[in-house]
Amino acid sequence: MEKMNDKSEPLLLPENGSDVSEEASWMVYLSTIIAVCGSYEFGTCVGYSAPTQFGIMEELNLSYSKFSVFGSTLNVGAVLGAITSGKISDFIGRKGAMRLSSVISAIGWLIIYFAKGDVPLDFGRFLTGYGCGTLSFVVPVFIAEISPRKLRGALATLNQLFIVIGLASMFLIGAVVNWRTLALTGVAPCVVLFFGTWFIPESPRWLEMVGRHHDFEIALQKLRGPHANITREAEEIQEYLATLAHLPKATLWDLIDKKNIRFVIVGVGLMFFQQFVGINGVIFYAQQIFVSAGASPTLGSILYSIEQVILTALGATLLIDRLGRRPLLMASAVGMLIGCLLIGNSFLLKAHGLALDIIPALAVSGVLVYIGSFSIGMGAIPWVIMSEIFPINMKGTAGGLVTVVNWLSSWLVSFTFNFLMIWSPHGTFYVYGGVCILAIIFIAKLVPETKGRTLEEIQAMMM
Repeated sequence: MEKMNDKSEPLLLPENGSDVSEEASWMVYLSTIIAVCGSYEFGTCVGYSAPTQFGIMEELNLSYSKFSVFGSTLNVGAVLGAITSGKISDFIGRKGAMRLSSVISAIGWLIIYFAKGDVPLDFGRFLTGYGCGTLSFVVPVFIAEISPRKLRGALATLNQLFIVIGLASMFLIGAVVNWRTLALTGVAPCVVLFFGTWFIPESPRWLEMVGRHHDFEIALQKLRGPHANITREAEEIQEYLATLAHLPKATLWDLIDKKNIRFVIVGVGLMFFQQFVGINGVIFYAQQIFVSAGASPTLGSILYSIEQVILTALGATLLIDRLGRRPLLMASAVGMLIGCLLIGNSFLLKAHGLALDIIPALAVSGVLVYIGSFSIGMGAIPWVIMSEIFPINMKGTAGGLVTVVNWLSSWLVSFTFNFLMIWSPHGTFYVYGGVCILAIIFIAKLVPETKGRTLEEIQAMMM
């Protein structure tokens, strides 16, 4: 095990021998709030196109096909951002990656604001996509690496909460301002993130990984409080990283090695199921679902937006460190299965002209059950587990792969949703229900419980 840097103050255990390093100082909360400005930025990027569609098309004289290119360019940038996110965050640090992403995203928003045609519009959208693709990896990783074990789940779910808040803010602000002004509002979280990272410590685990031992101690002490004893936690981190230091740097081929394959299967599997249960199809086309079922699209959209924010805030954030990851994931998948069956049955009844008076209530309740269930588990927890299970020497490569899988799956679900609806509206949601059943089996058989464990304990358990 590597010894503490000679420049550091001696770290003494309390007289009773207990370890109080698991306490959290105000710096942990400040660091998390700064970091989730990146999550909010992520949400604004995803939510921007919906309220601006007709304004952009009218002012720039864009066709539906050109606007579709504009919307999908976000995913192209996000995939590239996800591919490079792990390497970037390993090379320049978690804070450095967040700063770089904030600058790139801000430039993208300004290009969109000044755009006079579809080419600069698409380029700006690509840059914002690249930024949020990188942020979608580095923010949950940073939060997991700075948090005490007892708070890690709750703090990590703030990532999903602020994504949802950012998404909702685009709909609310977009109702009262034009598309250029709305683009400027996307710059605000970038500015806060860029300057805010200068006032918070870097991830202690990253600092130790790159050999900055003295900075590691200082950062960990700031995060645990000036009077907290960090000896035991520091030694656990150093001992674990010293062991990993003897291993070669991870490559994509290492991910399929038998000693690493479980990490990868769990991470990739959760991201696959998070998207292929059909969430983007339901959210992006919720209004279309309501209209097709004969329900009010405005009422339905308002209800599910409010529900998503409340349940993400009060449900996953408060329950994840009490009930655990697995129970919430299981409850979430079961609830989404019920939601899919309700929506599918509403379309089946409509197709056969049966029970027409209850179809709108069935469709709206199905969407609300589905999105509510997603919010308490499958929305946030896959990102939490992704940030916990990978050893730090594999985090860049494996985390980048998992994030790419998430974005590609997101694009594929969004792209295929309309084709599935043309094929069979009720069949679409029965297919998604089938995926929910597979997700339940996957969670029950393969996903570990990580509640109340340090990152080092989790990774040792997975090994």
